[in-house]
Amino acid sequence: MNRTSIAWLAAGVALLAFSGPAMADCSDLLARPAPVVKQRAITAKDLLGVRDIGRGDGALLGSQSPLGLSPDGRRIAFILLRAEASTNNYCIGLAVMDNRPGAAPRLLDEGGEFISGTGDYRGVILPTGFPIVLAPSWSPDGRWIAFLRRDQGVTQLWTVRADGGPARAVTRSPVDIEQFAWKPDGATLIYASRMGQLAERSALAREAVTGFRYDDRYVPMMGDKPMPLATTALSLFRVDPVGGEARPGEETDRTLLGPDPIGYEVLPLSARADDGRFVQAEHVTANPASPWVLAMSSATGVIIPCPAEACSGKFAGLWWMPHGGPLLFLRREGWNDRSTALYRWQPGSGQPQRIFVTSNVISGCELAGGDLVCLRQSASVPPRIVRIDPGDGRTDLLFDPNPEYHSIRFGRVERLEWRNDRGLEVAGDLALPPDYDGRERLPMIVTTYRSNGFLRGATGNEYPIHLFAAKGFAVLSLDRPPHVGAINPLNKDWQKLLAENDRDWGERRSMHSSVMTGVQRVIDMGIADPDRIGITGLSDGSSTVGFALINSRRFAAAAISTCCLEPWTVNATIGPAFARKMRAQGFPPATSDNRQYWEPGSMIHNAASIDTPLLMQLADREYLTAIDVFAALREQGKPVDMYVFPDEYHNKWQPQHRLAIYERNLDWFLYWLQDREDPDPRKADQYAIWHKLRQQRSSPSRS
Repeated sequence: MNRTSIAWLAAGVALLAFSGPAMADCSDLLARPAPVVKQRAITAKDLLGVRDIGRGDGALLGSQSPLGLSPDGRRIAFILLRAEASTNNYCIGLAVMDNRPGAAPRLLDEGGEFISGTGDYRGVILPTGFPIVLAPSWSPDGRWIAFLRRDQGVTQLWTVRADGGPARAVTRSPVDIEQFAWKPDGATLIYASRMGQLAERSALAREAVTGFRYDDRYVPMMGDKPMPLATTALSLFRVDPVGGEARPGEETDRTLLGPDPIGYEVLPLSARADDGRFVQAEHVTANPASPWVLAMSSATGVIIPCPAEACSGKFAGLWWMPHGGPLLFLRREGWNDRSTALYRWQPGSGQPQRIFVTSNVISGCELAGGDLVCLRQSASVPPRIVRIDPGDGRTDLLFDPNPEYHSIRFGRVERLEWRNDRGLEVAGDLALPPDYDGRERLPMIVTTYRSNGFLRGATGNEYPIHLFAAKGFAVLSLDRPPHVGAINPLNKDWQKLLAENDRDWGERRSMHSSVMTGVQRVIDMGIADPDRIGITGLSDGSSTVGFALINSRRFAAAAISTCCLEPWTVNATIGPAFARKMRAQGFPPATSDNRQYWEPGSMIHNAASIDTPLLMQLADREYLTAIDVFAALREQGKPVDMYVFPDEYHNKWQPQHRLAIYERNLDWFLYWLQDREDPDPRKADQYAIWHKLRQQRSSPSRS
């Protein structure tokens, strides 16, 4: 049996295992603090089993808060989510706790399925694999908590009494509930679902009889049928919190729900004080990636200027203190906006006062009385719920979902800063092995493309940073610079901005310079071994990897989670709508034999000169964008290995797959950068394949 057959057989076994998932043991979903007897090394299962509140990725700032505060601010509700590899399932529970240090949370509901986010991609709805932010919502009288829960493949609206009692589904929708909110009277819930999808499915069934027309509905890498249309509108309904028959909503209800969740409309941060004052963040130019500035007005509409530097930049939250009190705002600042600062300002009375600044990521904040309740995380500490006093910045721990992490031994994490060849600010977190004494150079792995908060698995969560460090690697976790098109005020929409990014491969060159300068920095520090450096990436990060393998000889091993920007991908594999968009950004059409254009960025055109061993671990809904690259590299006798994971998306969501990906990525870099193999006999076939790849690999010098 050849390597490809083995990979597909394993994938089939995984699919069969997932088709009837067992119930996960969720008895530890609410972990209890335990005394630390002896610190130990981190494992892949530690990283997989982190209990998340919200998305957990510190780079995904600005989304809805996952914390639900009761109307009186005295209680907090939140959804806990933990992956369980043994059953390829998730433990999910709704918890509530008092807003005070030392309070113990209790579960009001437990169960349900993972809910993947979706997005409008060029007119069709595609799942992303990223978890949605599950934010519980209290009724205005504080008696009920409403939340979304998915069972048997459909997301419904559920409620539970805040003082306990059985939770129940209050809807029986045939399609997913995507939004909900309480009416101000607290007696009714508003929800939205795409009921038009039922008619769309019926139309597709009729169309199937005579064949589907290949048009903009198609995204070939995602499947062999048209995708759901993003133009299918949300339908509004009303339902009582105890259940019963749903009834049609009114158009005025839409204002309670906010923008369509599949769209990319981002409402600017805003807040209105109880005395009528108003503040809103506005872009300083028409460029959608330009910085923001705070625009304030009095209750009568009089503009209140704020010329201070603190009133411009990137903001993560705005709140007015009660009873005519000052404005509070969280601001991302410092080098490449990697620090979080809390400010307090009484408009019209002096300058904003910075209460504190920290390298930690603070997100999801809600105002409770005179305090902020937030999530806080650092490079070695997963997100925890904290309470912040905006008067002096004092922070109290309210809940640590992952107390086991106190027993894990982490190495030092250093924050590095540099500029790339365009003068753009770049940053990185350098994670080092525990007990590293600096006496010898280490093999190093570069992860991309964001690095904020807890260093779990880089963007996409496939490259276990602290596990790499525990196995003797230095890890440079890169936090990318701004887009090259972000500062041009003439780029008045994302299409123009992306076109500037793509012109002469400008964005790829900027990222390549960012990586190479950062790598050289760690080499010059005497830490990284210049002959044993690996690089990894998903999405934009995988494009960075490909460009690096083409344009340098620095890397001794590489791994990617998606692939690749090539002529076939641009013009065919992702569908006609994507092809039209990319041509508008300057990419050549399918019939153009423009080798000069593709020379800097095509792995196919450069396959003969790429000698870096490359591991691809791809979703089944994306692997078609890699098969031409795989074929070209294999044709040239290059060391490349590819695995395809069934029922996966851009962000892989199945726990068993994530664990397998963690472990194979670790094995890959141990093999190529440390010449080490796992003695586990179950991996014998894997190493037999890699031995053959090593035999066929040439050994060029790197520079």
